[in-house]
Amino acid sequence: MAETHTVTIARLNDKLRVEGVGGKILATIGVQNLSHSVRADVIRAVCEFSNFDSGSDPYNEHDFGSIQVNGETYFFKVDYYGADYMSGSPDPADPEVTHRVMTIMRADEY
Repeated sequence: MAETHTVTIARLNDKLRVEGVGGKILATIGVQNLSHSVRADVIRAVCEFSNFDSGSDPYNEHDFGSIQVNGETYFFKVDYYGADYMSGSPDPADPEVTHRVMTIMRADEY
């Protein structure tokens, strides 16, 4: 049975989030300035995140999450760009025309 469009998008987003494959991962300056050990804890928490729900993931694409590390809140967000990285992807389920970018940020940077 073929995957639905949404399931394909979620699978591709999970592959980027968990394996670091299929796109770029960016960290904001607030995350970059964390100590090495805290930054590693944040990245680990992003990779292990699985609490997608209707409040944070209304389209079931696994493109956003909120995590807590050492009492601080961090977000991750996956965006879908076209080949020029300036426009949106024409089809986020097609990795041939989609450039995924996941940004990890402190909540106070949002």
